Amino acid sequence: MAIELATFAGGCFWCMVKPFDEQEGIISVVSGYTGGKVPNPTYEDVCSGLTGHTEAVQITFDSKVFPYEKLLKIFWQQIDPTDAGGQFYDRGSSYRPAIFYHNENQRDLAEQSKRELQDSGRFKAPIVVEIVPAPTFYPAEDYHQQYYRKNPVHYNAYHEGSGRASFIKKHWGDHLE
Repeated sequence: MAIELATFAGGCFWCMVKPFDEQEGIISVVSGYTGGKVPNPTYEDVCSGLTGHTEAVQITFDSKVFPYEKLLKIFWQQIDPTDAGGQFYDRGSSYRPAIFYHNENQRDLAEQSKRELQDSGRFKAPIVVEIVPAPTFYPAEDYHQQYYRKNPVHYNAYHEGSGRASFIKKHWGDHLE
């Protein structure tokens, strides 16, 4: 086993868990907050916009079974990489997209994947996702963990209603990882 962490922000963390969860080599996917200045923030703290945190998911994975490059492909297919002001219905810095790398190899792979996506012509606007060192990650409250399983009706309504599902279908169609 080669256990690593990956941390991604892609708007509402509820929608960022399911694409990674339950795949061989994925050990856990935790919703949480990262990048802010307040230790152990609550959801209410982060929603205030005053802490500087971003909603994110932290993935523990076996890189020999599920390589980081595959995580990056899934990440890019879940977000609007041209929107730095939030994702879909959710606006503001706490919903900004970002890749938080845990080592130089992850940074290099993330930068390469970003260049490849920009060069692909799939999106007409520039790819604006930040790639920055991973700061402290704080797990969110229990009711946020595995939300898609605990509240499937609300999750599905949100995933559709936020515009995320239609965006993914429009830009990726049948090419999802």
